[in-house]
Amino acid sequence: MSTEAVTTQPASLPEVVSKLKTALRLKSLEIEILHQISQAISGNLNLEEVLHHIIELVTQVTRGDSCLLYLLDKINEELVLRASKNPHPKIIGRIKVKLGEGITGWVAKERQPVAIQKDASNDPRFKFFHNLPEDRYQAFLSVPVITKNEVIGVINVQHRRPHRHTASEKTLLMTIANQVGGAIENARLYEETKKKAVQIETLSKVSKTITSNHYLDEMLHLIVSMMAETMNSSICSIMLLDEKKQELIIKATQSLSQAYSKKPNIKVHKSLLGRVVLDRKPLIIRDVIEEKGYMYPELAKQEGLRSLVSVPMMIKNNVIGVFNLYTAQERQFSQEEVQLLSTVANQAAVAIENTKLMSETIAMQEALETRKLVERAKGILIREEKISEDEAYRRIQQKSMKLRKSMREISEAIILAAEIKEQ
Repeated sequence: MSTEAVTTQPASLPEVVSKLKTALRLKSLEIEILHQISQAISGNLNLEEVLHHIIELVTQVTRGDSCLLYLLDKINEELVLRASKNPHPKIIGRIKVKLGEGITGWVAKERQPVAIQKDASNDPRFKFFHNLPEDRYQAFLSVPVITKNEVIGVINVQHRRPHRHTASEKTLLMTIANQVGGAIENARLYEETKKKAVQIETLSKVSKTITSNHYLDEMLHLIVSMMAETMNSSICSIMLLDEKKQELIIKATQSLSQAYSKKPNIKVHKSLLGRVVLDRKPLIIRDVIEEKGYMYPELAKQEGLRSLVSVPMMIKNNVIGVFNLYTAQERQFSQEEVQLLSTVANQAAVAIENTKLMSETIAMQEALETRKLVERAKGILIREEKISEDEAYRRIQQKSMKLRKSMREISEAIILAAEIKEQ
């Protein structure tokens, strides 16, 4: 029995040189791209600018027709579209996929890249968005963005026509994704730190406003104005509860809209805002125009309002009103933002309650002073007119009604006249 030896011809020297040149060229390109990334995003803490640079560089390297960058929202465990090659202002921040959902969600969950040469929409993992034009593209390359061994986002590159992704192209995109992960995370941390600093400053300003000598209406107007600016709100308002009528009435707003300021009072038991009072919990509505049960969708359209967060204004366990905040764009309010609004709402509630108690105290003092003056005037009439106490009181009361002056004013006049006589 004989065996045949299988021999392979060694590559010729020109072939080896050609392969080495190709590898060297690709490595040089990779180094150049990483250098560009380092220059573009090194030290840049503006998240939007960092994401824009990444999109531009990835598109340049891959020559893709589309590039999308999603960032992971850890709290809601979903990937949010934050940047794209062709800006889509209306969908940035609105396109979201859960971990494991669609190709993008699969890449994030499995921490592995996906490369599809053609007919990407036929892939069983694919998720179609009717308002995302890039979904009609053929080829699809998706890689996870990882930093400190954690997935923080996904980069997608798409081509209109079928496209074979080379090994070097995949490797290069993975290298870019790993390189930019730290810059993205630093920019996000900086953005969150700035936001917290603004929130702390706002709370400080609110506290100073409440302890100032401003009148209540002026104080509440300052508070809603500060919150509208801090949270980029179109309309911010305070509505107080009329317990007898069970209605919410607008007490303060920074909005100049007459239509909003003059809208009818809201019945607690027949409205969404009434749920905030009854449940004593915040209410978040993604789109008030589409929300079933929202009472003024036409007014919302007219004013350009979309998302709403409403929190109860609490004094101990009692709700005295609601603090509302509307935005022009659909928005997912974070737990920290809702907490900030709740804190300010409760501070405003304390200010309102303190003012109410102060007013009641002043009213009691005035009532006591009035009673003393009436008693003194009665004594003068009893002495001078020789009449009974009841008759003296009746005369003061009749004089008050006839002249349309308060009993205090009539009593002061009687006392003054008696003092003049004695001089």
